[in-house]
Amino acid sequence: MAPAALTPSASPPTATVGRMTDRPEKLLLLDTASLYFRAFYGVPDSLRAPDGSPVNAVRGLLDMIATLVTEYRPTRLVACWDDDWRPAFRVAAIPSYKAHRVATPAGGSAGGSDAGDVEEVPDALTPQVAVIVEVLAALGIARVGVPGYEADDVIGTLVARELASGSGVPVDVVTGDRDLFQLVDDAAGVRVLYPARGVKDLTVVDEALLREKYAVASGRAYAEMATLRGDPSDGLPGVAGIGEKTAAKLLDRYGSLDGILAARDDESDKGLTATQRRRLVEAADYLAVAPVVVTVAPDAPVGEVSDAVPAAPADPAALDALTERWGLRSSVQRVLGALGS
Repeated sequence: MAPAALTPSASPPTATVGRMTDRPEKLLLLDTASLYFRAFYGVPDSLRAPDGSPVNAVRGLLDMIATLVTEYRPTRLVACWDDDWRPAFRVAAIPSYKAHRVATPAGGSAGGSDAGDVEEVPDALTPQVAVIVEVLAALGIARVGVPGYEADDVIGTLVARELASGSGVPVDVVTGDRDLFQLVDDAAGVRVLYPARGVKDLTVVDEALLREKYAVASGRAYAEMATLRGDPSDGLPGVAGIGEKTAAKLLDRYGSLDGILAARDDESDKGLTATQRRRLVEAADYLAVAPVVVTVAPDAPVGEVSDAVPAAPADPAALDALTERWGLRSSVQRVLGALGS
């Protein structure tokens, strides 16, 4: 969820890559904004650069990357980026989508669906995002965003592309956003690593956990449950009176959202209560467009990605200069140690 004023650059140059011949292939996809927001709020702002600027989000993110690479040993790594935190196609479907997060200009009011909407971001975080961009490029870690799409869509597209390739490479998605639970697929080797208790103690989200915690059988079912339930944090109203548990029960009974809607329209069906049928009818307009908003895009125009884990920095001189300017020595060293191990 990078501020609109920051325009992500193209993927950084490919760095020299060294792979252990006995290390199995693994792709690690980072929901970068989710992680640097978590770092910003979780790491003390007393961490400062030599000039006094806060660097808690920068250092926190770098430390997270070092931990993730050390613990999960990916051979491929992508920092996925929000080129657009509130895409026009989602706002066109549901105008309230993330509307409450639009920054209010001085003397004006928030709202609207202009491509120029700026997300409300803490003042101390905004300049740190620019530093993160530069440091990732100097390290040689691929950073990928697509105009008009969120990082979720980049992740969804890279997952879909990997599955379509038939490579059999397992994919781990690191995110603090439960929306991406929809990508979980045991058969395809896709799971989500969710930092409910921090990056050092990640919750591994697979189909067993979805069944245990949400009573849904798959990632697809999670997305349909989320559609019915709604999400106030994203401005999605959901269906009145149908919460998480009721949505899961209906999906279990009818198999899918389409099955629920077919039952809604079939007066002879006795599986819905009169109140549930009425509320589903009242929410017909929402349900017609909500899947477009809730479902991550599997086909965003992501170009070719050089995603191999770099064994050495892409630009050592730039990395050294950034390290000195922003006081990142210990965090950068941890990342380099993890990448080169």
